[in-house]
Amino acid sequence: MKTLYICYFGLREPLVRTQVLPYLRELARGGIEVSLLSFEPDAKKSWTEEQAADWRARLLEDGIRWFSLPYHKRPSAPATLYDILAGARFAARLARREKIDVLHARAHIPMAMAMLAARMGARSRLVFDIRGLMAEEYADAGIWAENSAPFRAIKRIERAGIKRADQIVVLTRAFRDWLVERRLKSAERIEVIPCCVDFSLFESVENNDEGARFEVIYAGSVTGLYLLEEMGRFFLELRKRRPDAFFRILTVSSPTAAAHVLEGIGLDSEDFWIGAVAPADVPKFLGRARLGLSFRKQTFSQIAASPTKIPEYLAAGLTVVCNAGIGDTDDVVAGQRVGVVLRDLDEASYRAAVESALALAGDPQSRVRAERVARERFDLVKVGGVGYGNVYRRIREGQAVVETAGEVSA
Repeated sequence: MKTLYICYFGLREPLVRTQVLPYLRELARGGIEVSLLSFEPDAKKSWTEEQAADWRARLLEDGIRWFSLPYHKRPSAPATLYDILAGARFAARLARREKIDVLHARAHIPMAMAMLAARMGARSRLVFDIRGLMAEEYADAGIWAENSAPFRAIKRIERAGIKRADQIVVLTRAFRDWLVERRLKSAERIEVIPCCVDFSLFESVENNDEGARFEVIYAGSVTGLYLLEEMGRFFLELRKRRPDAFFRILTVSSPTAAAHVLEGIGLDSEDFWIGAVAPADVPKFLGRARLGLSFRKQTFSQIAASPTKIPEYLAAGLTVVCNAGIGDTDDVVAGQRVGVVLRDLDEASYRAAVESALALAGDPQSRVRAERVARERFDLVKVGGVGYGNVYRRIREGQAVVETAGEVSA
């Protein structure tokens, strides 16, 4: 079986390194012939011929053939439309020439490419890897207005993609159940694969329970869907019980703007640190902490969300503090007793959550449970790799049924 995985990111993106390439390596180990199409920003400036050749050779050793097209950013809508057409043409040509069995689209824009490639003659099965409800998330973050042209276009792609796909990958059980309940797709055509963790990155992490300060950490964006002010207010309540508490925020967002938010609610600049670190260093910083925070807007779009930071916190043995209604995290965090889920974001809720979180953080067995849950629910190979293997197994079985039926009718 041959697959072309279409990803609308550049190969060097941390997300591609952690959430794309490991899965493709697992598919290749399972006997799938894997090709990857990425879209590279500033391709001519950011890649020399030698660098590109080196990456192609390294990926080929893992069983992955790498192709790339330039990514166009501006003007936004025309540039994206151009990339969709270019990606579709490339996918259609490769599929026809090499008899590609599967076009695997990571998210909405690649799914538009895959569906258009099918109309251009690619006789491939389609996998729609839905990484969240893109239109609603952009609206929730204030980037698009609801019912704006981009919002409507993405929803059309989404509806068509769900209907057209032979197999769908979603991040949460909650979203799978929603699709099944509304008869948008049958359960046997949906695989749930949450954002997973590469545990090899955490092997050398040393937990620092006896550090000079009681460290609380947040890793990720602090704008849009993410509730920095509310996390700051939780920290203020925590500091009443632990005056030695320190809040570390790992983010590529503006440190100045984030500091302004925290100082605006009464935090002193000596009580927090905000900045970016290399992705490879994130596990080291998590190892220093005792609590990991994740507060997001509770909207409809979050039914499909799987925050990567939560399995990373658990892999580092941290107690998780999060708000309710985000994907499957209520079940993971509260159901497995590895953290605290806030139903409301108010002073009384913060106070109760602080008490529970400190009790868990002080329990050695809580760290053991966190690491166990991370391995059982979010292991990159045993959960993610196996899940993608299931998708391709069902496609292979479906092909066998079709071919057998064809032979009988012939």
